[in-house]
Amino acid sequence: MFHQIHHIAIIGTNYERSRHFYVDLLGFKVVREHYREERDDYKIDLACGGQEIELFIIRQAPKRPSYPEATGLRHLAFRVESVEDTVCALHAKGIRTEPIRIDAYTGGKMTFFQDPDGLPLEIHE
Repeated sequence: MFHQIHHIAIIGTNYERSRHFYVDLLGFKVVREHYREERDDYKIDLACGGQEIELFIIRQAPKRPSYPEATGLRHLAFRVESVEDTVCALHAKGIRTEPIRIDAYTGGKMTFFQDPDGLPLEIHE
């Protein structure tokens, strides 16, 4: 019935800060970008492998209630070749990460960091 994830939607609150983080720092490519006047928000579609990330910028969006144990999407995880290399690249761009640890179920290395609005993001081998 379901073949794969088509896209994942993320809400940010500051256009410049969120666009800079996802495009300039994390390196996602912009597929489409629109300002939606009727909603007074931005929608930026980003390429992520065969899927897309929809980045909505809504200035008055409510804050996430807790980290990361809020109802709904817990976090977004990206597969990387090397967690250590990715952590070094993130640190070089001023992005803090949690300590690297081993996933108790998969045995793969993993860690978390946050986007500008506090959304938990994971990198996983």
